[in-house]
Amino acid sequence: MARTIRLNLTQEQELAAIGKALSSDWRIRILRLCSRQKMSIADMAKELCIPPSSCAMHVKILVDAGLLDRDTLQGSRGNAQLCYRNADRIDIRLMEMVERADNIVSVEMPIGAYTDCEVHATCGIANEAGIIGMDDKEENFFLPEHLTAQIAWTSSGYLEYTFPNRLLSLPFKCRPKQVMVSMEICSETAGYKEDWKSDLTLFLNGRDCGTYRSMGDYGARRGKNNPISWVSGRTQYGKLAIFEVNERGSFVGGVRVGDTTIEELHLMDAHRILLRIGNKPDAKYVGGLNLFGRQFGDYSQDIIMNLVYEETMHRS
Repeated sequence: MARTIRLNLTQEQELAAIGKALSSDWRIRILRLCSRQKMSIADMAKELCIPPSSCAMHVKILVDAGLLDRDTLQGSRGNAQLCYRNADRIDIRLMEMVERADNIVSVEMPIGAYTDCEVHATCGIANEAGIIGMDDKEENFFLPEHLTAQIAWTSSGYLEYTFPNRLLSLPFKCRPKQVMVSMEICSETAGYKEDWKSDLTLFLNGRDCGTYRSMGDYGARRGKNNPISWVSGRTQYGKLAIFEVNERGSFVGGVRVGDTTIEELHLMDAHRILLRIGNKPDAKYVGGLNLFGRQFGDYSQDIIMNLVYEETMHRS
């Protein structure tokens, strides 16, 4: 029975084998053939118009990667091997594995719930009903209605959010091991521009936790979640940026980018965690920021912070 192959970044040999297996057009065609029925190497070679020896080599690589398997069929003229699909899908986790999924506390912060900001035109906020206030008016970011915003944008500067430190609400003492933050973001310019870069840095409790390079202000198609009120011709969607800080350093998209560790965030020293996202003044690309909530863009989420912890002892 076919299965799901689940991998993470610690399984280097398995990942390399999968990458090698999928790096050939011929092997992808063999997978397509075997997805319909069991086939012998001779039949596949005939179908693909390649030598049987070449086909056998490709099949071995696919078998070594776990994507194909073989049955031996006995016949009057000897044994024949029939190849068949051994996997339905491949899931590759590009973040550090968490040993115990129940040792996580999570907070999802609405886009409009920022507690501080520095914004510059082009800038604005909007909800499902439309623009809040007017475009390019910095004072609109401080209207009471800003709490309802589902998208926020600025050509430079930052937005800052105050998250509750839920670790201090647990009935036992614990040690934070990992903080993970995900958000849908892109660059910001007038209208939109697909190749408008922006270096967006995440700060947690004032510490630099890595920079995500947005490659554009995306507007060539509508965002999957955008309301009818949101017109075409302006920013439509972003990419999902994933930041992580653990005991080994800081990571963006699973790639280590800095030395800031979880201990340096001093998470257990206060009842709040400050999160800031935006352009540093000296960034190579000061290309602005769009932040998308669950009612805009492509991803049905706001800003999500996951805190992974290790229980140490019960509180007295």
